[in-house]
Amino acid sequence: MSTLVVFHTGASIIKGESMSEGNIPFPKAPFKLRPKLLIIIIVAFGVLVVAGGSFFVVDQTEAAVVLRLGKYNRTVGPGLQWKMPLGLESNYNVPTQVIQTMAFGFRTERPGVTTVYSKVDYPEESTMLTGDLNIVDVEWIVQYRITDPRGWLFHVDNQQKTLRDISQSVINTLVGDRAILDVMGEQRASIEFQGQEEMNKIFSSYGLGLTITTVKLRNIIPPTGTVKDAFEDVNRAVQDMNRLINEGKEAFNTQIPKARGEAEQVIQQARGYASERVNRSNGDVARFRDVLNEYNAEPGTTRTRLYYEMVEAIFQDKKGENLIDRALGNFIPLLNMQSGSRASAPAAAGGTP
Repeated sequence: MSTLVVFHTGASIIKGESMSEGNIPFPKAPFKLRPKLLIIIIVAFGVLVVAGGSFFVVDQTEAAVVLRLGKYNRTVGPGLQWKMPLGLESNYNVPTQVIQTMAFGFRTERPGVTTVYSKVDYPEESTMLTGDLNIVDVEWIVQYRITDPRGWLFHVDNQQKTLRDISQSVINTLVGDRAILDVMGEQRASIEFQGQEEMNKIFSSYGLGLTITTVKLRNIIPPTGTVKDAFEDVNRAVQDMNRLINEGKEAFNTQIPKARGEAEQVIQQARGYASERVNRSNGDVARFRDVLNEYNAEPGTTRTRLYYEMVEAIFQDKKGENLIDRALGNFIPLLNMQSGSRASAPAAAGGTP
């Protein structure tokens, strides 16, 4: 049986007759691949593979730990770094300049300007027993920074679980040593400070390679129900008390300095008045002594001068006043004549010459 086989190669058509499947010819390559060129291509590809695996980039906020054959070799900083290729060395980048946050009792779904928190509760983290045998829900955050990349990678098996377990243990211990009102009130800052110190001490003993920068109690909630309502009433009373105390301090700071200023002003005025009176009295005493010395020298003359000065001081603002001397017997007729002459003077001035 004869068959017609047609091969389309570009624009040409190759026709064959009576070709079986075993003797079908293959199309020829457009160029001849020489062994030397093949070796060059293989070598160039190998160089690219080796070069691509020999360099790695470390970010500005990171440090890289380099392992050689699975063993720690060195720690390198930010920038373009080199390592031995073909898997002889491997690198692990660790964020050492970033403050990381771990939440307890709650989770953050979407951080940002308006943070969205998860509605799922985590009672296994937040439920605690206080020193006065009350149950309280405590939510807090721990902020930390990795300071030793080698210790962070190799000194513990599970870094995140270790950090979470130690933080829970420390906060549970501190809350269990205090009454519930202290935990919700004045001892809150003390728990944060002591928690940070105790965590750093434990992590340092483990060689975990991190530093706790902040421990912040976010929310402390008493048990729901009647107990919660009672605690809320207590909190409102405490807030009202603090508000009234602050208002009293504000009034004190406003009125007391004002009163002190007024008192100081009155004291200064009194001192000025006292100095004025003393100086005036000293002047009067000095003047009296001078007069006394003159009186002792000329008693009659001094007595007369003093009499005239006294009369002048008394009558200097008086007009139309008459002085009567008891030794003058005809003073009254003379006075009548003087008054008559004063009355006739205007009439004479108004007549004809």
